[in-house]
Amino acid sequence: MFCPKCKSEYREGFYKCADCDVYLVSELPQTSTDESGDKFVQVFSTYNQGEIAFIKSVLDGEDITYFFQGESSTMLIAAGAYARLLVKADEADRAREILQELGFL
Repeated sequence: MFCPKCKSEYREGFYKCADCDVYLVSELPQTSTDESGDKFVQVFSTYNQGEIAFIKSVLDGEDITYFFQGESSTMLIAAGAYARLLVKADEADRAREILQELGFL
């Protein structure tokens, strides 16, 4: 389940976004665009803050452009949401390869 407004991911059993107070949807489009016009795609999601920190350090070292959407600790713990890892579309294959090598995929 996803919030159509902030794009946070929730576990089954949740029906409204804790931040936006809107009803969740079952799927979101796989692409997103930032202010620069670059397209981003989701390659992974997690609610584990340790995984988020580790993945960030690895992707920084590989110089991959990414962001975690919905990584607020309040959302991850209290609301049952997931953080979505989005990377630039042209770097998505390399990011997936790295995540697979690390055992996340």
